[in-house]
Order: sequence, then C-alpha cells, then structure tokens
Amino acid sequence: MPLCRLPRRPSRRLSHSLSHALAMAAVLPLLAHAQGTAWISSEKDHTITLVDMTTFAVTGSVATCKRPRHMQIAPGTQLLFVACADSSRADVIDLATRKSVRRMPLGDDPEAFDFSADGKTIFVSLEDEGALGFVDVASGKLTRSTAVGKEPEGVKTSPDGKVVYVTSEVANLVHVVDAASGKVLKNIAVGKRPRRFAITPDGKELWVTNELSASVSIISTAELKVVDTIRFELKGLRADDITPVGITMARDGKRAFVALGRANRLAFVDVATRRVGETVLVGKRAWHVVLSRNEAQAWVTNGLSDDITVVDVAAAKAIKSVPVGRVPYMSVLVE
Repeated sequence: MPLCRLPRRPSRRLSHSLSHALAMAAVLPLLAHAQGTAWISSEKDHTITLVDMTTFAVTGSVATCKRPRHMQIAPGTQLLFVACADSSRADVIDLATRKSVRRMPLGDDPEAFDFSADGKTIFVSLEDEGALGFVDVASGKLTRSTAVGKEPEGVKTSPDGKVVYVTSEVANLVHVVDAASGKVLKNIAVGKRPRRFAITPDGKELWVTNELSASVSIISTAELKVVDTIRFELKGLRADDITPVGITMARDGKRAFVALGRANRLAFVDVATRRVGETVLVGKRAWHVVLSRNEAQAWVTNGLSDDITVVDVAAAKAIKSVPVGRVPYMSVLVE
C-alpha cells in the first residue's frame, strides 16, 4: 500500500509574504479613507515636513523661516500662511509649487492667527506684546493693535466674522474683540492657561482648552459666559499630567477631539452629553489635532516625540506614527 504524501509546509518566506499580504489587506481599507498631503511645521528644523496621507511616507520637506508654528490656508486660495516666531513674520507658500512666494511682517513673536471672514485681514496673537495684531494681507502692514492679557495665544474668528476670540495664558481670560473697531467687548474668565478654540457648527458654543486645569471651558456665544466645564481624568495620571491644548470639532458637531498634552492621549468627547469617551494613546506631548476631510482619521502632532500619530476615528485606535522633524507644532491636511 503506497504511503500517503503529506502536503508540504509552506516555506518561511512564503509564510512571511502571506502574512504581509494579509496585513496589508487589513490596512488598505483604512488607507483608502484619506488622500492628500499632510504639512507639519517643525520648530527646531525651520522646515515643513510633507507626509503622504495614503502611504504615511515622508515625501519631502519645505524650508521656511525660523521657528514655524501656526499654519493656515488663506480662504479661497491655495496659499499656506506660516507664522514664524523667531522671524516675526509669515511665510506664504504656494501649495502647488511648494515654494515661498512672499514673506510679510506679523509683529514680534507671532503665536497663532486667523483670517477675517473676507480673508483680507489676519488677526494674530503677539505674545511678547500682549496684543492682538490686525495685519492687512494686501499691504502686509500692521493696521491696528489691541491690548489683551499677557501671553495671548489662541485666536478664532466667529462664524459671522463680527468678533475675534483671543486667549490669554497668564490672565486666564478669553477676550472678545470687535473685528471692525478692535475694541475689547468682554473678558471671560476660564480655566488656567487657556490655549486653543473650537466652535460648534451652529455657532452657539465656543470650546476653550485649559492646559493647567485639565479641562475645557464651554462658552455661550450669545451670553458670552461660561456655561459648563468638562474635566479630564485618566486612571494612573495626576491632573498635572493632563494638559489639553489642541482641539477640533467634527463637522456635524457631535464629537470634539482634544489633544491632552503630557498625558500623551487623544480624547473623544460627546458634545451633546459633554462626556469624555475613548482616549487613544499617541506620542509624547500630544499638542495639536486635525481631522481628515472625511473625518476617518485624526492626525495628532506630538511635540516631544518628534512625530505625528494617525488615529482611525471609527476604531478609536492609533494606526501609524511617523517621524517628522524636531519639535513638530501642528499639521495642515491638503486634500
């Protein structure tokens, strides 16, 4: 009776290839959810690192002025404005050619900025001066300066363009500034060291991160007062280790995403109930967060681990970390 020949075991190389193929098959659906290029500013390298949003590969870098931090695409254009703190100016980069087309003064130590509703004015926080600067985009001239609390940072224009909100890290205030006259309309007390803003899609609530209070203050834009506070607590961490800074809001207004700084996590917050849900472990000092256009991915900039973490929003899971230069500050997704 002939012996039965057992099937040969696949070679180790074949097994590895099969495992790799299966792994890629699992990951590719996630990768298909976002296409474009992430632009990440690096404070120490004076560059912007470019990352392919599908493959997560670094595809290049763009040299810019000294200590680039906040970045924003000007409304209705393909021009990226980059605030460079140590150059006291903005570098204007054409997204198509990836080349600088203009450099314009922004005042001493520009921190963050936002555009007016018509895109003709930049409202910029001037940290050393304790002021909100008004810069005319066409001429590049500082047309007005409004005194606010010490060390202003976050700047956000209201959806109707009528007011500008500014945080003061030292005074623990949110200043409400009239966009037309530059007059401070109201000062609102919030938590310790307020940093950044998000506005609900209906424009009724302004959310403010408080870095040294481990919280978010919720301000009614109609009443101009704090109506609620969300506090972050994480098992095994002290309150001092939870330092929220970056925040962004889903387009439907159902969830907010908060980068928790030294806690090295991204928090998911239900807007209606104001409850903290999932928290995702990311890199060191989770500083800034932005959503892809289809909101399938959250890109978290980690200032102390010199990388970004890509988070699958549906699964609430980190799927990739990418080194992007020394002390990355924030990401802008060009899709």
